[in-house]
Amino acid sequence: MAIPTPADRPLRYLALGDSYTIGEGVDPGGAWPMQLARALRAEGLAVADPQVIATTGWTTDELDAAINAAAPPADFDLASLLIGVNNQYRGRDAGEYGRHFGALLERTIGFAGGNPGRAFVLSIPDWGVTPFAAGSGRDQAAIGRELDAFNATARAQCRARGVAFVDITPVSRARGAEERMLAGDGLHPSALMYAQWSALALPVVRGLLQTPPQTPPAPV
Repeated sequence: MAIPTPADRPLRYLALGDSYTIGEGVDPGGAWPMQLARALRAEGLAVADPQVIATTGWTTDELDAAINAAAPPADFDLASLLIGVNNQYRGRDAGEYGRHFGALLERTIGFAGGNPGRAFVLSIPDWGVTPFAAGSGRDQAAIGRELDAFNATARAQCRARGVAFVDITPVSRARGAEERMLAGDGLHPSALMYAQWSALALPVVRGLLQTPPQTPPAPV
């Protein structure tokens, strides 16, 4: 089902995040937001390749500052958020993450025209299963527990705002140690892993785009 857009333009998509959104270690077309846009187009949904605001290593506050610098418009048809792994990696706590994430989620909704039904979040993958983690000397089980706490916070924030939450963490754990699912650094996902994430996001985002957009509430 094709979605009409003003002047028949493609739907605009903004992807916010860190290395997992920009696709560290893979060709640009292999990042999951790019794969998702192609998959949506293959289903007849006119979605442009995403505008990406993401850099390897960013924490929540660094992403927030980068958004300020980029100053994207607030008229995207779709917006996604995946952030937090670097907060965990640097030893920052889930409480701080929750505060930062909530503010970023509000901004994400704002970029989707103020419509929570056109925003979605991907969970943080578990890098603790990777060869990089195994060789790091860090407690791999503790990494998983900490990321579970971060993801529980993100899921609750999404539920409270009516934003779709796509849980890619289980597949990251099930297949994240496989060589072909990893980039050359043994840490970041390969395009094949990103394809798994895109496949999980596809039916969710298809549903969002096939639902008539909500009218943002009038200012008071």
